[in-house]
Amino acid sequence: MDHSQMDHSQMDHSQMDHSKMDHSKMDHNQMDHSQMDHSQMDHSKMGHSGHHEHMVADFRKRFWVALVFTIPITILSEFMMMLFNYEINFPGDSILLFLMSSFVFFYGGKPFLTGAWSELKSRTPGMMMLISLAIISAYIYSTLTTFFIQGMDFYFELATLILIMLLGHWIEMKSQMGASRALEELIKLMPKEAHKLDDEGNIVEVSVEDLVPGDRILVKSGEKVPLDGKIYEGQSTVDESMLTGESVPVEKVPGLDAIGGSINGSGVLKIEVEKTGGETYLAQVIQMVNDAQQQKSRSQGLADTAAKWLFYIALVIGIITFIYWIFVADLQFALARMVTVFVIACPHALGLAVPLVNAVSTSIAARKGLLIRNRTQFEDARRIDRIVFDKTGTLTEGNFGVTDILAAEGTTEDELLSLAYSVESQSDHPIAKGIVREGEKRSVTLRPINDYKNLTGEGLQATVDGSEVAVVSPGGMKKRGLEYNHGSFDHLAQQGKTVVFVLKDNVLQGVIAIADMVRDTSYEVVQELKKQGIESIMMTGDNKRVANYVGEKLGLAQVFAEVLPDEKSKNVRSLKADNKKVAMVGDGINDAPALAEADLGIAIGAGTDVAIETADVILVNSNPKDVLSIIKLSKASYRKMVENLVWAVGYNVIAIPLAAGVLANQGFLVTPAMAAVVMSVSTVVCAVNARLLKID
Repeated sequence: MDHSQMDHSQMDHSQMDHSKMDHSKMDHNQMDHSQMDHSQMDHSKMGHSGHHEHMVADFRKRFWVALVFTIPITILSEFMMMLFNYEINFPGDSILLFLMSSFVFFYGGKPFLTGAWSELKSRTPGMMMLISLAIISAYIYSTLTTFFIQGMDFYFELATLILIMLLGHWIEMKSQMGASRALEELIKLMPKEAHKLDDEGNIVEVSVEDLVPGDRILVKSGEKVPLDGKIYEGQSTVDESMLTGESVPVEKVPGLDAIGGSINGSGVLKIEVEKTGGETYLAQVIQMVNDAQQQKSRSQGLADTAAKWLFYIALVIGIITFIYWIFVADLQFALARMVTVFVIACPHALGLAVPLVNAVSTSIAARKGLLIRNRTQFEDARRIDRIVFDKTGTLTEGNFGVTDILAAEGTTEDELLSLAYSVESQSDHPIAKGIVREGEKRSVTLRPINDYKNLTGEGLQATVDGSEVAVVSPGGMKKRGLEYNHGSFDHLAQQGKTVVFVLKDNVLQGVIAIADMVRDTSYEVVQELKKQGIESIMMTGDNKRVANYVGEKLGLAQVFAEVLPDEKSKNVRSLKADNKKVAMVGDGINDAPALAEADLGIAIGAGTDVAIETADVILVNSNPKDVLSIIKLSKASYRKMVENLVWAVGYNVIAIPLAAGVLANQGFLVTPAMAAVVMSVSTVVCAVNARLLKID
């Protein structure tokens, strides 16, 4: 948008349409949302998360039930009696211990046994098979010690292992649910009823769930648009900021699209419904978050890889240990050594601590207003070298504000602003709102007006205190044959500002310049990134004068102006040369190709097309300063994951050989009880370390 060329005729709302933002292009047919039947979508509960909530509830229930049985198992365990020097003996105590442990094994261990079976069938050993190896061997060995052989059972180790792993999965899944709460709250605000128009044009109040494509609805002034559709009658401005991040109200006329959830302005719109249920924009956003939660981060993948190799290592070392000791010692000792290897290799730390880091980082991200769509890309944010920002709505507010007031001789700034403020107060145009905000900010007099007129192609006019006051564009000045200081006008226009002229009884009182205001936080972001050695670059479709003005004000390293959507992605690709990691921050549909091309795509305000298809992280608060939080949190999360992985793997490297009995001849032997204690300590250390994750 070339503000210098935007004469005040564009204050005729019909000229201010955002037709380039054709929401019909937001067709996400490639995303299968057939499962999201709108008829089943309770806006207050959102069925999309029902399965996830059920799984969280299942792990929670299994944890508490297992805990109830683990407490008496712990009290009756031989290890605890030895440790705290007490003794509990009664007829059938070993049978009771066996029965309680059996329940914990089959009930509490079911998710891991089921998962192990899936891994076995797919021939991809991982976390579940390693856990199952430990609990199955511990259960079988303990059963043998109860009924057939002499030895210390593993019931305590079995129960606590299952309990800790249930807790870990519960915490991780609960934290994942928290990331989507912001969007779920947004969905709750959707209207549940709509004004349906029948064949005769009569209004019938119906439930939104009853609407089907082809139905026609009426949206009154100030109401939310119930569903996605196409406007066939009426004209209004619509606030889509909650959906697209476009802060400037969008002019809507017949033929343009309306998005469900957007807020209608002062006009009345008649809309033909095009999308319902899972096809609507908001449903797709929710589905996107749900899909994102299912993704595994790269660090979690590393943990699974480590678990796979630990499974193989434990299995091989366990078998070798058994074979060795059965010849050197006896069957009982050999079994104990093998089972100890299996139990001590189980990834308490590996399986719990990494999900805990993810859970903590997800919680921090939610509090900071970040929705992480792709954890792998999010974790790579720590390596970013360059960040490319869109201009409008990202580095700028997307709202017009007064930048200059030049009063003619004999007129004060406040008098000039008061005249413009009084006339513009009758308009809901974005430029008019900018002047009104400035008038309110300065507390200038709002004068009563009458005979208000919208001068098509010129501006606005009204009678103020008996005088005819007009706020017109350069085109309006030319049409009236009035002269003005072209030097001052050109200077302001060179900065990409829109200039309006205030006339009183056809005499120029002065000029007011308006521009899309640069966010205060943008200065902080650019300076902080510069300190971290990260280049800040702006890429916009605006003209060079506007772009260079903003670039100079912010001290950007590079500015790309008058860029088309396909050129944006090419520019991002060129910026990635020499193995540079590039992030892209944008809020519009035209940013989608660049967001997809970037190593990290960040959506401001959840721009429609961007949020659904391409963004890796969404800034809920539409604040570019949150980019700094992404980088800080990414670095902190990665550091904690590495620390925990090093601790967990290092622990197993040392513990497994000791469990196998490599130092048995030197008199040092890791008993099953010692193995469980050391393993638990390792887990606690990793868990505490994960909880220490924080950013300023």
